[in-house]
Amino acid sequence: MDPSIFSVLILSAYAIYFMLPAYLANASALTFGGGTPLDLGRSMNDGRRILGDGVTWKGTIIGILIGMAVGLVQGAISGNIVHDLLIIGDPGIANLVQGTITSNAVQGILLGLVLGSGAVIGDACGSFIKRRFKVERGRPVPLMDQLDFVVGALVFTSLVVMIPSSLIIIILVISVFLHLGTNIIAYLLGLKNVWY
Repeated sequence: MDPSIFSVLILSAYAIYFMLPAYLANASALTFGGGTPLDLGRSMNDGRRILGDGVTWKGTIIGILIGMAVGLVQGAISGNIVHDLLIIGDPGIANLVQGTITSNAVQGILLGLVLGSGAVIGDACGSFIKRRFKVERGRPVPLMDQLDFVVGALVFTSLVVMIPSSLIIIILVISVFLHLGTNIIAYLLGLKNVWY
């Protein structure tokens, strides 16, 4: 296999691993949400809801807690293991992402907190933008639906970790395809009415 393709595959696998707290926080907020909306039912001056019924306190809190729990597990079990696996695959990648690897449970919880919080806040920002453009809840907006939570997670995480630009690009590309793929699977299993 071409070494450059192998390096991209390794970096892609690490990108998914790195973003796991955000991916699971976003999915958990949607899955376990419900109840009181984050905007408390309030509307803006334009007469439309601030966020809508889909962004709830329960979903937000559960999403953040799931992000922290995933980060805790990653921090507790990974550290040197992840770094060593990356060195075996490609020492250049290990050096590139060195600052993003958690080496203990406390670092893992912190990274999970910022990734999870950023994901649910990013998704809420996406809902805010959709309401301003009169997009009803559940209606698709290509790319925004796939990337609002990812951008939020990356922005929050950049406050505590230096994320290499090549990793950011791979995260953005992979996230679009992962989101579409999981939606197609949910549609085929009858869990969603439309896939987008």
